[in-house]
Amino acid sequence: MFNARDVVLIVSCEDNPRAVGRTGRIVDEVPPGPLTGGRWTVNGIGLSVGPVLCHTHELQKVK
Repeated sequence: MFNARDVVLIVSCEDNPRAVGRTGRIVDEVPPGPLTGGRWTVNGIGLSVGPVLCHTHELQKVK
């Protein structure tokens, strides 16, 4: 489970494969629901990659 502002490594990303291997921050204040298809919103990935939606198994928490 993740919390807002957690730093995560994107290990895979069905939404945008260009995000794989990058780090970003979780945006969601609550666990994802039906609106996002159960995916977390990750932002702050880089200039060339906007916010992405990732499933829990596609993310790994970074310290």
